[in-house]
Amino acid sequence: MLSKNKIKHIRSLEHKKFRDKYGVFVAEGNKLIDDLRSHFELMEIIEGDDVARISFQETPQNMLAIFRKDTDATGDLTPYPTTQLCLALDDIQNPGNLGTIIRLADWFGIEHIYCSKACADIYSPKVVQATMGSLARVNIHYTDIAKFAESVGNTPIYGTFLDGTNIYDQPLTSNGLIIMGNEGHGISAEVARHVTRRLLIPNYPPGRATGESLNVAIATSIVCAEFRRRCCI
Repeated sequence: MLSKNKIKHIRSLEHKKFRDKYGVFVAEGNKLIDDLRSHFELMEIIEGDDVARISFQETPQNMLAIFRKDTDATGDLTPYPTTQLCLALDDIQNPGNLGTIIRLADWFGIEHIYCSKACADIYSPKVVQATMGSLARVNIHYTDIAKFAESVGNTPIYGTFLDGTNIYDQPLTSNGLIIMGNEGHGISAEVARHVTRRLLIPNYPPGRATGESLNVAIATSIVCAEFRRRCCI
């Protein structure tokens, strides 16, 4: 039986300031925990009836674990891998979207994601659960996206815009940086000026009245799939 202090401590990890203070995060469910153990240091596992008392999920699972955070996510950036396809996220704030994008990156073999400092925290319980274990296989870096874009040299920088060029008519490369923007405002003006190839995901049929835009995670999946379909290496 967990003590009241232990329950209070674990419940506090729902908040970033306490995850930062203690350097840990929470994951729930056997499969997710098994995936994360391959990369993160396991601090504690809780099973049985106690899980329901501390779970962050609407439907508690049978196991909860506490892992040590990877300090590389907030440390110095490694040199940009110019031969690879990478993602940059400009203020993605919805935890579900961020977790899904990390999962998509894993699926499409994208090893690095560069997040602006205003992005959601990758260690929040909702993000961790949404990654479905992909957090263990994708390198996440928090940085100033505008300054970072200046540092990638002649590497192609792609971004999605409503006034961009149809992605299906645009030449694509097997390497480059794909920037995806905020859920409500898209790519910021400061970051947009570094984009060298503006892409549009067209609706169908052209000219038909439709929603204002796609969900950013859905848009990311379409863009990554098209890059890999044509430029898979």
